[in-house]
Amino acid sequence: MEIFFYIAGILAILSTLMVVVAKNAVHALLYFIVSLLSVSVIFFILGAPFIAALEVIIYAGAIMVLFVFVIMMLHIDSSDDDKAYDFMKPKVWIGPSIIALILVVEMLYMLFSDSYHPMANHTISPEVVGKLMFTKYALVVDLAGFLLTAGIVGAYHLGQKERKNLHRYLKEEHDKIETS
Repeated sequence: MEIFFYIAGILAILSTLMVVVAKNAVHALLYFIVSLLSVSVIFFILGAPFIAALEVIIYAGAIMVLFVFVIMMLHIDSSDDDKAYDFMKPKVWIGPSIIALILVVEMLYMLFSDSYHPMANHTISPEVVGKLMFTKYALVVDLAGFLLTAGIVGAYHLGQKERKNLHRYLKEEHDKIETS
């Protein structure tokens, strides 16, 4: 069982390094999804299936959708239409697909093998996670929520374009207000 832990750990480290090194934002996003999935496998191996499921549903699912929207909003250079579809080429998907395939095989083996036993002594239930989140770690949960909200608001303002005035009279009034 320890070998699966080390494989998932190495895959998490490699895919996270690829997130930092990748030149294209879409490639980095694909590697980031694989990194989150491998961390989910690590949680599952350590005896926290609820946290592993939350990792997949919330982070690899919902938050990645937000990142895709941010990347789409911040795609400023629309003159390179050919480069916009580079992520659809098969060569882009080979690395993340191989890493994800290794994680899927690892997870299926652990689920269907008879000799499965988590590395931790006991399984962590959702009740324990909920109690810890809203008692001991309430401040950390609130700070994470504030950071996510600030990121969404910042992405919205970065993606917002300057308003066009439809009439020159409105432009002159706007300039008078700014100078006073």
